Amino acid sequence: MADRYSHGCITARMVRPSFDKLEARIGYKFQNQDLLIEALTHSSCVKEAGGSGRDNELMEFLGDAVLNFAVTIRLVEIFPEYDEGKLSLARSSLVAASFLGRAAADLRLGDFLRLGPAEERTGGRKKSGILADALEALVAAVYRDGGVEAAQGFVDRILPPNLAECVQELFSQNYKGTLQEHLQAGHQPAAQYRVIEEAGLEHQKIFTVEVRAGDSIVARGRGVSKKAAEQQAARLALKHLAKKVEADG
Repeated sequence: MADRYSHGCITARMVRPSFDKLEARIGYKFQNQDLLIEALTHSSCVKEAGGSGRDNELMEFLGDAVLNFAVTIRLVEIFPEYDEGKLSLARSSLVAASFLGRAAADLRLGDFLRLGPAEERTGGRKKSGILADALEALVAAVYRDGGVEAAQGFVDRILPPNLAECVQELFSQNYKGTLQEHLQAGHQPAAQYRVIEEAGLEHQKIFTVEVRAGDSIVARGRGVSKKAAEQQAARLALKHLAKKVEADG
């Protein structure tokens, strides 16, 4: 039987769903599930229900601040040598809406959203912006229910497991550019890059890229993004070329 969770809104099964699966995915058990319900309530649900109840916009506002704080804590711990500019750049990449949307999709957060009928019809459960906002609201709900430590634990769970590598790639040398310059100097064709494997969850994928350059030189690189994998492949190709020059010399 439908209850106040689904009243006036569209939910995954039009009844209050079990939160056990969601709580298992986020690694946190709520004491006050009303906070969780609020975090999952999109504004369309409240508007189309005649304005009764609370949507997750205030939670989203708080969650944005908590998320930035939690990510900053981890970055300062991992990279104490970085200055404020580098830390800010790294943080912005980890709290970007695109990243949060993918993380929310991996948690299947859309299954639990409370949406208005019109938003449901237009595919609101899969919209990256709605998912990202809901994830920020969920961070706030965890914080309000369990405090700073619980919120930090949840944020750590959605960050890439290889966080240090992910951040370091932002400031890595442009190996692709260096390889291209080397090939041009030798009047050789431009390097060709090809993704040969993708593994892992959507927001935690590991890409393997193969590069062919020069006289059919082949190198493979791995990274948390296609760009990072290409840079790694280019670095290994340059290393191979350096060894070849030494051997020929």
